[in-house]
Amino acid sequence: MDVFYISMLLILFPFLTVAAVPPSIGINYGRIANNLPSAAKAVKLLKSQGLERVKVYDSDTAVLNALSGSGIKVTVNLPNGLLYSAARRPSFAYSWVQKNVAAYHPSTAIEAIAVGNEVFADTYNTTRFLIPAMYNIHQALMRYNFHDVIKVTSPIALSALQNSYPSSAGSFRPDLVGPVFKPMLDFLRKTGSSLMVNVYPFFAYESNADVIPLDYALFRENPGVVDAGNGLRYFSLFDAQIDAVFAAMSALKYDDVPVIVSETGWPSKGDSNEIGAGIENAASYNGNLVRRVLSGGGTPLRPHANLTVYLFALFNENKKPGPTSERNFGLFYPNEKKVYDIPLTGDGLKEYRDTAPPVTGGEQRMATANGETWCVAKAEAGKERLQSGLDYACGEGGADCHPIQPGSTCFDPNTIEAHASFAFNSYYQKKGRAIGTCFFGGAGLIVTQQPKYGKCEFPVGNQS
Repeated sequence: MDVFYISMLLILFPFLTVAAVPPSIGINYGRIANNLPSAAKAVKLLKSQGLERVKVYDSDTAVLNALSGSGIKVTVNLPNGLLYSAARRPSFAYSWVQKNVAAYHPSTAIEAIAVGNEVFADTYNTTRFLIPAMYNIHQALMRYNFHDVIKVTSPIALSALQNSYPSSAGSFRPDLVGPVFKPMLDFLRKTGSSLMVNVYPFFAYESNADVIPLDYALFRENPGVVDAGNGLRYFSLFDAQIDAVFAAMSALKYDDVPVIVSETGWPSKGDSNEIGAGIENAASYNGNLVRRVLSGGGTPLRPHANLTVYLFALFNENKKPGPTSERNFGLFYPNEKKVYDIPLTGDGLKEYRDTAPPVTGGEQRMATANGETWCVAKAEAGKERLQSGLDYACGEGGADCHPIQPGSTCFDPNTIEAHASFAFNSYYQKKGRAIGTCFFGGAGLIVTQQPKYGKCEFPVGNQS
């Protein structure tokens, strides 16, 4: 039956175009707590903050009624526990849409249905039901003629990627490509929908604080990190994580499917071992994120694609299981007071300043967990300085520049930045990665990701 549904996806839907959308900030309204304000008060709070989008984790009657007439666009959720029924019985999917969507729309401005949430991480093994469930929910929307205004998608976690570091090497887990991602992305393309992705730089930083600079994780001023695989420079871990998803999609030839960040946030409190959790960092992350999104533009890999991002979350939720951080992602306490003060709209940004001090200049040398670092060229240094550094490294410096000669493995891409990066790194490794050996008149930059250009892998270790 699953094969039948997947096959039907490929022939029933006409190709739809996706109109360009302005950048947007929404918020997740979770309710795993016993001390939250009423739904009516929550909606009033949303409106007072100028928020125009909200995502919920079910289709609660009180919440959807409270949102009626508010003008706030809503994403509802069909929980993981209902995937089996929605996949196996089209009648169940139709009944669910009837009771949880058609009964409220358009007074409640439902714009999307999230079918499941992070299904691939679900311990109940519901992955095989996801695609047919999405198909049946879409078919039910077609019966109501809602399919043009209400889109069907499913939020994924970054754990669905086999590789996410560096961004250019982004790829989906091989076991999910054929049975899930190809049919899912085909469905999203043909129905004009977007892939939803939950992105949490906090968790990456918490686990790798010895490698990832805090300023890079919090959108603060920093020298950036060069992804040698595509030559792009990243100034935030958030952008790098999203581009890993874009790279994975591109590898499957789905460059045209938009991405929505369905969850992202930073906890204001954590356990003693939850490195980085705290009010100041949470305020910096979310405040700088709002500014980054509403300023317009996309990621280095998709620079012209504006972002829609849902912050996690509206309230602290005191009944969520797990470490302390899980109960402290909210922007508001249950009494509706702000955990910290950040703007959520373009007007509010006019007076916003992140109070954290900027990083100082000078060479930044960071050790990875195993002590490995590489030296690459700064594109903004300019061709003259890059050429001067390249000449020195390959000449007096004694770097091994044979691999970047015509016909050799690292000749392509044939750019001054790529060649200078290889030569700089060869010199840097030959000198034992000593301080000052990646300067090159300010044209060099130390990175903690192993650079790679095409088939060319940059070596590490003392070069003879």
